Amino acid sequence: MSASDDEQHHCRTIWLSDIHLGSPGCQALYLLEFLRVHRADTLFLVGDILDGWQLRKGWHWPQAHNDVVQKLLRMARKGTRIVYIPGNHDEVSRQFIGLSFGGIQIAEDAIHVTADGKRLLVTHGDLFDGVMQHARWLAHLGSWIYEWLLKANRWLNWLRRQFDLPYWSLSQYLKHKTKHATSFIGDFEHVMTAEARRRGCAGVVCGHIHKAELRMIDGILYCNDGDWVESMSALIETHDGELRLVHWRSRMASPLNLGRLEEPQALVA
Repeated sequence: MSASDDEQHHCRTIWLSDIHLGSPGCQALYLLEFLRVHRADTLFLVGDILDGWQLRKGWHWPQAHNDVVQKLLRMARKGTRIVYIPGNHDEVSRQFIGLSFGGIQIAEDAIHVTADGKRLLVTHGDLFDGVMQHARWLAHLGSWIYEWLLKANRWLNWLRRQFDLPYWSLSQYLKHKTKHATSFIGDFEHVMTAEARRRGCAGVVCGHIHKAELRMIDGILYCNDGDWVESMSALIETHDGELRLVHWRSRMASPLNLGRLEEPQALVA
């Protein structure tokens, strides 16, 4: 990569969430590709970076997951400010709020001020999810169903590739077609923007629901940076304060071939 290319991908801020290291659905290789060509002054890890729920069921930690951790630690050593805000899947990390490990700060939430002066609340979002707070068994059931759908996705898309068909997400399709799911997402977005308003912020950056979004809701900027299970998306801030969603659309030739990557393509929405 040329020096000009390197400068082109130098961001003021990057937000990543819902990586789910430790789960079979984690797309660690894609994330490594993204991190190799994007640098930032500040990186927010907005929850569910580790999947403690999955790791308690059975150990799954391939080399690529370890490489992601090492990459983040190297970024911190080289001067990137990294703030880790735990979510529900890695809530065990909340006992370390206020501490720093390997140059990575652990915080309950954060206020970020963009280059053009906008105050943004940064939080995972699970603390504002009524299901998580009052019916955790239902959240665990939903997580199990989602894992099953991801497994079905992998085999379905292996079959689609045999006919040169593009990637298609069964879980995303069902999420968007199910009335209760779409209602939950809408309620979540409005709760998050209301909390940002309450705290005197112009917007909120969150994760949790695995649905990347960047739009205004009742005069408040709602930013969801998506996930690294299906969306493979990140929120970035340019040096002039512009916020963008980046979808990392490279796809593996086969779900069973973890070493082969297609040429990465970054699409900005």
